[in-house]
Amino acid sequence: MNVKEKTSLEVTVDKRHIISIGERLYTESVELLRELVNNAYDADATEVRVDIEPERVVVRDNGTGMDSEGLRQYFRIGSDEKVLRSVSPRFGRDRIGQFGIGKFASLAAAMTFEIVTRRGDFAARVIFDKRHWESSRFTWTLPCDILQPEALPGDGTTVVLSELTKSFDPAEAEETLKDGVPLKAANFAVFLNGKPVPPRTYSGQRIPVLEGCAFGPVAGEIVIIPKSAATTKDLGIDVKVKGVTVKKELFGMETWGPAMARVKGEINANFLPVTSDRSNFVADSQEYQQFLKVMEKVVSIVEKKLGKDADRREDRRAGRAVKEALQRIHRALALNPDFSPFGPVPYGDEKGVGGAAAEGTSPSKAKTISPDEGSSAATPKPKPKKRRNPLVKKVTPNAIVRRIRLGQSAVSVCLDFFGENARECFTEGNVIYINRDHPLFKRESRKSASFTMYVARLMTQEIALMKETKSPRLAFARQSKLLKDAFIDAHPGEVRPADEGMSGN
Repeated sequence: MNVKEKTSLEVTVDKRHIISIGERLYTESVELLRELVNNAYDADATEVRVDIEPERVVVRDNGTGMDSEGLRQYFRIGSDEKVLRSVSPRFGRDRIGQFGIGKFASLAAAMTFEIVTRRGDFAARVIFDKRHWESSRFTWTLPCDILQPEALPGDGTTVVLSELTKSFDPAEAEETLKDGVPLKAANFAVFLNGKPVPPRTYSGQRIPVLEGCAFGPVAGEIVIIPKSAATTKDLGIDVKVKGVTVKKELFGMETWGPAMARVKGEINANFLPVTSDRSNFVADSQEYQQFLKVMEKVVSIVEKKLGKDADRREDRRAGRAVKEALQRIHRALALNPDFSPFGPVPYGDEKGVGGAAAEGTSPSKAKTISPDEGSSAATPKPKPKKRRNPLVKKVTPNAIVRRIRLGQSAVSVCLDFFGENARECFTEGNVIYINRDHPLFKRESRKSASFTMYVARLMTQEIALMKETKSPRLAFARQSKLLKDAFIDAHPGEVRPADEGMSGN
């Protein structure tokens, strides 16, 4: 290709475009506060005070401040100063800022951006006026007043946003600072309108996380909060880079149903590449893909612990249902002694109907004294043989076993997992087995109002069949009567066994 003439083109940037970038990157005004506070953190400040007033916002820190060259770097668009010097000199903090456009973004919420800073013997004030900036299209300088350093209390920087064009809600600002600022860092505190901003914390079962990958460590803490505290607000785990939450991630937990609301906490991975507005990660990067693999392992551990918690809760519910059902059946057999395959069942004592027996202890008996008792010639009576407890065969170590004395025998009820295709319930000797894998059990166990009645139905069915083995119809009629009497309202002044002694498992 023949070249006729060589020339050059000047690359220019419209000054208004600098501000429009900030408007698009920071859609909410409170995000600007996060940027200003993080700038103070990068400057080794130990204290940052944010004051939100109706007409202005002031962010004041006691960091290292800036000298003349530092001010030039501060207003340089896309400065790589924090990339080249990624660790702060005093506290060795991993610096958060990278792109250097936060101060221009501030003009999306205010007409005037004023900065006053001091470092040692240097102090200055710069006023960035949005109207003057946009009107002087070809002037890229800002007015800078050199001040007497003694006029300022010490090193540090103060930023004032005035003539606000957007509102700043203090409550919303506090939530943003909790997520977007490293409040747990040592020697660092943030105050909002005079009150300290505490880091976000959760109470519950804590799972520490410390994993490694080719790009660096993945560390943090997952918290399984109580079910009563679970909420659908702010679902997910905080993923942080340099102590700042970039976004919340579910890592596949969205398929867990309501259980995902119980998983909170934070994970730090400083090697993750973030977008320019720090609201997301570069998803197709190798770093992020390695991070996802690590989190897949972490989430699987959390899922197992959640499953164990759910199993324990289900065991407690099932144990309470069996206990109450046994108490009610004891009462029903006391009302229908002919239906008992275990001999007469005493009807109450000083504790109430079936009180002692319903707890699995022998009912109290009146002591009889023979005329010869106490004399040396009395013939000692042989001790009665001790009855052996019913032998319970457990399929799994998590079987639930409850025992009660009914008449002359003890009866055990065993809830265990026998498989979906096994029988719903069956009896061996004096042991009633109930299958927790059976579809009907799974369905009824989710109904707290009728779960006890369902368990009682299975137990009265087996007890009726123990008494009447030849006529299923007669056994069914007896079961119906037992079940009805088990759940009939107590007589006035009578204590129902189901309401007494219910101390859990």
